[in-house]
Amino acid sequence: MAGVVVFDLDGTLADTSGDLIAAANACFTARGLPALLDPKGDALTAFHGGRAMLRAGYARLPEGWLLPPDAEEQDYPRLLENYGAAIATHTRLYPGVETALERLAGQGHALAVCTNKPEALAETLLRELGIRETFASLIGADTLPVRKPDPRPYQAAVIAARPGARSFLIGDTETDRKTAAAAGVPVALVTFGPEGEAIARLAPEALLHHFDDLPDLAADWLT
Repeated sequence: MAGVVVFDLDGTLADTSGDLIAAANACFTARGLPALLDPKGDALTAFHGGRAMLRAGYARLPEGWLLPPDAEEQDYPRLLENYGAAIATHTRLYPGVETALERLAGQGHALAVCTNKPEALAETLLRELGIRETFASLIGADTLPVRKPDPRPYQAAVIAARPGARSFLIGDTETDRKTAAAAGVPVALVTFGPEGEAIARLAPEALLHHFDDLPDLAADWLT
């Protein structure tokens, strides 16, 4: 019986780090600061969210610079606005994504996205990338009162895609590992994200080295 394959978005389906970091750097330059984050060196931080990027930048303030105590609360909405205005300038799907999605659908599996990106931004990005219609459901950071690693967003994504079906998660961070464990499902973590092969430290049920390998994994786990 076919099941549900649930995907994280940032760092799993697409490399979004360049646009995320550009949005954070725009917040810094608006304060008269230099661009404090590096698009390549800080890619992993980008995949941990907007607030993580702001805090990483604040930790690198030039000598003599002081920020107001509520700088993060001021800058976070600006970061989201900056990001929404240029959401797919540098972002690219990882190699093999579109073919893998087509093959999974051909096997009869339903596809879902469960992300800690705000739902509206996730909707926009998936449409910009041309793959939104592939997914039967999308759960974002603000769809429910809780977000990953709480298992409820994952469970909601599965129920909306195909209630009662077997499922597993594809992700790229410790958050995804914890989400799968909390939901009682297996997880495959990608090795083509910023952590590379080092992601094996989280001991997932599988490592995904290329999207070409995903349909065979789904066949093993869901049928």
